[in-house]
Amino acid sequence: MSKRLLFIINPRSGKGQIKAHLADILDIMIKAGFEVSVHITQAGGDATKQTIEQAENFDRIVCSGGDGTLDEVVTGMMTLEPSKRKPIGYIPAGSTNDFGNSLGIDKNMLNAAQISVSDHLFSCDIGRFNSDSFVYVAAFGIFTEVSYATSQDLKNILGHAAYIIEGAKQLRDIPSFRMQVEHDGNVVYDEFIYGMITNSKSVGGFQGIIRGDIGLNDGVFEVTLIKMPRNPIELNEILGFMTGIIPDSDMVYSFQTSDIKFTSAEEVPWTLDGEYGGSHKSVEVSDEQSALQIAIE
Repeated sequence: MSKRLLFIINPRSGKGQIKAHLADILDIMIKAGFEVSVHITQAGGDATKQTIEQAENFDRIVCSGGDGTLDEVVTGMMTLEPSKRKPIGYIPAGSTNDFGNSLGIDKNMLNAAQISVSDHLFSCDIGRFNSDSFVYVAAFGIFTEVSYATSQDLKNILGHAAYIIEGAKQLRDIPSFRMQVEHDGNVVYDEFIYGMITNSKSVGGFQGIIRGDIGLNDGVFEVTLIKMPRNPIELNEILGFMTGIIPDSDMVYSFQTSDIKFTSAEEVPWTLDGEYGGSHKSVEVSDEQSALQIAIE
């Protein structure tokens, strides 16, 4: 009996390049022994909805799009009981594809399609963010609005340049957030311009920002919190750290943890895998170790 596969496609990601390869990708899936059903996403959140409603009817769900599309599928799968979760395949087609790169998934769509139906499954950590979930990054502060405030058309045309253009607009008035951060028995109270909890080797397509020994199923996140600079010297120190010129800085908190809590007097806007994750005064993030299986080479 053929195995059943649901192929969820975001047709707008990455200049819509999936359209030129669709027949070949379907052929690869069928030759791998899958009976394939295709769903084209109709709006934001549609991939999550389809995953929740359809997962029990399929043996695997493969998605093609950017990291936001993968995030939607993972979000849907994480609402299910662990015993009912199905393996996920990913064919990256977005502007950055941080998580696909971290997993070593080929940028060539046909090679990625072969990987998506592979029997080699990697048990990956997934982040819990209050009642939501994320695959590789939860972040707040400067630049975090860039990915979801930038139109898909601009991303498709300019790629990384679109993020830089939108991000430059925020440099005129750097916002900061005074927050209490609790982890592993430690309590930090400080003013931050940026913070990220990551399970990835790159963010925004840039490697080297995240420090430490990075494992995608080691049960811990990498946390980076950048303090508010008070003068140009401190700002230069931050830039030096972020670009790897300076190995350590008192302006940056950098550590690993499996659980962390943020509390602030004002609502802070967050992004989850580059998509708007809501504004919150209190956020609890935890690492669910090896929560989902993802097909890798």
